[in-house]
This record gives sequence, C-alpha cells and structure tokens, in this order.
Amino acid sequence: MKATMTQVGHKPALSAGQIWNMSFGFLGIQIGFELQNGNVSRIFQTLGADVSELAILWIAAPMTGLIVQPIIGHLSDKTWSERFGRRRPFFLIGALLASLALFVMPNAPVLWIAAGMLWVMDASLNITMEPFRAFVGDNLPDRQRTMGYAMQSFFIGAGAVIAGALPWVMTNWLGLSNVAPEGMIPQTVQWSFYIGGAALLVAVLWTVLTTREYSPEQLASFEAARAATPRNTAGAAARTTAQFTRGGTLWVIAGLAIAAFVAFARSEAGAAALGTIEIAKDIYVLAALVGGFGVVQLIAGALRRQGREQSGFMEVVTDLFAMPRTMRQLAVVQFFSWFGMFGLWIYGTPGVTEYHFGASDAASAAYQNGADWWSLMGSVRNGLAAAAALGFVMIAARIDRCRLHAFNLLAGAAGFAAVLLVRDPALLWIPQIGIGIAWASIVSMPYAILAGCVPQEKMGIYMGVFNIFIVVPQLLASTLLGFLVTNLFGGQAIWAMAISAVSFVLAAVATFFVADGEGARALRPAAGQA
Repeated sequence: MKATMTQVGHKPALSAGQIWNMSFGFLGIQIGFELQNGNVSRIFQTLGADVSELAILWIAAPMTGLIVQPIIGHLSDKTWSERFGRRRPFFLIGALLASLALFVMPNAPVLWIAAGMLWVMDASLNITMEPFRAFVGDNLPDRQRTMGYAMQSFFIGAGAVIAGALPWVMTNWLGLSNVAPEGMIPQTVQWSFYIGGAALLVAVLWTVLTTREYSPEQLASFEAARAATPRNTAGAAARTTAQFTRGGTLWVIAGLAIAAFVAFARSEAGAAALGTIEIAKDIYVLAALVGGFGVVQLIAGALRRQGREQSGFMEVVTDLFAMPRTMRQLAVVQFFSWFGMFGLWIYGTPGVTEYHFGASDAASAAYQNGADWWSLMGSVRNGLAAAAALGFVMIAARIDRCRLHAFNLLAGAAGFAAVLLVRDPALLWIPQIGIGIAWASIVSMPYAILAGCVPQEKMGIYMGVFNIFIVVPQLLASTLLGFLVTNLFGGQAIWAMAISAVSFVLAAVATFFVADGEGARALRPAAGQA
C-alpha cells in the first residue's frame, strides 16, 4: 500500500495483481466449504442418519456463523499490528483450525462425532472468511469494490470446482473405491478432505504473505475524504432502553408460543387435531431462535439501564438496529437467496440420488455413483459461477448492480426448476447454468453494494452483522424445509428444489427495492480521471 499516514484523499486504485493476491485465499476457503456442502450429508447418511434428520444435523453450520462472524468482525475492527495487520491474523488462525478439521472429519467413527466436527469446521471457516469480506472493503476504493468482490466470487467458483470434482476424480481417474463397508466413509471422500485441507492452508498463506493493510490512521484519512461525498449511510435512530425491553419481551413471548404449539402438536391430543400434518421437533429450534433474539434485546436493555454500554456485545447489538437503509433492504434479498441455497445443500444429494438414480440406500453403489455425479455437477455449477464472475469483473463499472443481481437471481430460479424437469442424469449440467450464475452474483454483488454504504471503521462488524441475514434463513431452512418436504411433498427431497426456485424469485423482486447510490457513483469517473 503506497498511501502514507499524512495522505488525505480518496483511496488509490490497486492493480489487478494486488486484487488477485488479496482474493486468492478464497480459493482455499471455498474448497473447504464445498467439501463440507457436497459431502457432509453423504457422511451423515453413511454413519446412519435418516433423510428426515439431515436438516437438524446441518444446523451446526448456520449456528456457528451466527455466533462467530459478528464477534470476529468486531475483533478484527479493533485489531492492529504493524507486522500482522488487522484482518490477516484471523485469516491464518481460521485456516489452521479449518485444515485440521478437514483432516479429522472423514475419519469420524460415529454420527455424533461427525456432527461435532461440522461445528468445528464451520466455525473455523467462518473465522477465516468474515475478515476476507472486510479486507476488500478496507483496501479498495468504491469504484473497484465490485471488481474486488467479483474476483472473490471467481475464486469461490474455482475452489468449488476443485472440491466438487475431487471425489469423482478419485474414483474415475485414480481408481480409489467410492464404496465402503456399512458405517465407513469411502476412500474417495477421505482423500478429498485431506487434499482440501492442504490446499486451504496454502491458499490463505499466499494472501497473508503477499498483501499489506492500511493502518487505522490511513483508513481514517480516507474515510474523512469519503464522508464529503453524500452516501446512503443513514441508519435508524438509536434504540432506547424501553424499545429494547418491549421488543425483547414480545420476541420471547413469541418464542415460547411457538414452543408451546410444537409441544401440543406432538402430543396425542395435538396429533389427533392436526391429522396428517406432522410437526417435527426441529421446529423447537425456530422457537429457540425467536426467543433467543428476544433475550439478546432484554440483555441490551438491562445493560443500557445500568449504563454499561461500552462493550463489544452492546456495539454489535446497537449496530444491528442502526443499520443503513441500503443494508436493511439487502437483508431481505439475502434472506430469500440463502434460504434457497441451503435447500440445495441439504437436499441436493438425497434428492438427486433418489429422483434421478432411483437409490435411497447410502450403502448402495447406485447411491454413491449418484452422489459422485451430483458432486461433479457441483463442479460444473461452480465452474460456470467462476466464468460468470469474470464477466462481472469486466462489466463491474458499466452496469446497474441491483438490476444485474435481480436478473441473475431469476436465472437461478429457472435453474432450480430445471432440476425437477430434467430426468436424465446426464443432462443435469443444464440447470447448473442458471444456478451457477446466481451463485456468482450472491457471493459478490450484495457485498459490493454493502461496502459502499457502511462506515469504514465499522466495515468488519457490519460484514459480520450482514452474515446474520445469511444465517437466519439457513436456520429457518434447517427447521422448516424438513416440515415442508414431509408434509407437502411426501418426504421426496427433490421437491426442495421447487421451494428454492420460489425463494429465488422473491429475492429477485426484493432486489429492485434496494437503493444503491454508491453503485450509481461508481459508474462515473473519479475526480481527476478521464
């Protein structure tokens, strides 16, 4: 970074090589996430989990993100070392822990250990990923942020291609067995996780060793110059003690009411009253989520009443309720986008193996072949996402980001619908076109828009808070998708793709209501440029 502490002005543009280096670590992060997303349901089923239990077992992933990312965002905002910087220490710590988890996960002897390792792995990946989002916001000027997040999206796609192809390559090129005795993880999955763990660590180390960060003083000078330009950063009014208390009470009551309904529905009297409608115990998680949000507000109200507002907890909660308007609008888009994606991750493998391959027994060769093929289709999807991200890089400064994102989400909805319409497994690459384009957009466009509407000194915490609107829909998917698939579609997992298609349409509609003032300015040349 060439800027000096005395420099006052807008953040200088970086070269393509510098943007490449700061984003390269995402290659490894996504290898880890894709191995998790593509194989954890397979591991759970191999160790004895029923399809109806998958959603609740997967709850570890969003729960760890909900807790970890705001905390890491807050801590990385407050961290600074002349030698290690602000975000890079978190990159390295998370990568070391995630690599270790990837080595342990495929050797889990029983289901409860595999479920526990999912918690560890997802927490570690979140420790690494959240500061990467803020890293681009820290180091790039507004006009380059779409390019920066699109570059991250490219590496997300490339990493997912590698991870998705590994089990298939192990079977078809290297001759490893993709079947194993009952209760054992196939060799193809084990070696895929080992290679992925090593790749994750190497990729993150590359970014750590080849990049630098602006100091707090430099960032403050950039923010001072940036503040002179009108932006859509106005947040809601500060929440009062009474509002915290009243809102918290209502949310706790709602959570208790949901829990009471589930308890009644699962009783003999409730079962008789509801007839064929089955209320799974998973809905208790929804009750806990609703009630927990109320408890958080009650604690915040109590701390404010006692004058104890100088804490990380209060800063996170206060910032959550004081989000800029654009961020609140994006939250709706994120909710429906990630609800749909989580349906793909939970039910993609069991849905395709049953619907397209006619296999539901995880120990059968037909199931394992179907799982390998669907994993390979994940590589196709993510390869298309990487190509789409390169397209975003080329058009980053020439297009309305909100309209582009809406179009991409509609393409994703069409892709989900096509999974149901295509019956020949060999043609499952067709739906991946739309889903891949949408995925590239989901992991780039909202972040580029967000980075332009939040204060620089809170980049990390707001990126962490933004993750709540990724995590909450995943938690709801973990509890509600099982209910919907069971009661509306007779337990046929493939119909989760229809739910995902509807969710993406709703996300696209919500995108048209997002005010991206920074995006409009990014289309104009910066001062002093032709």
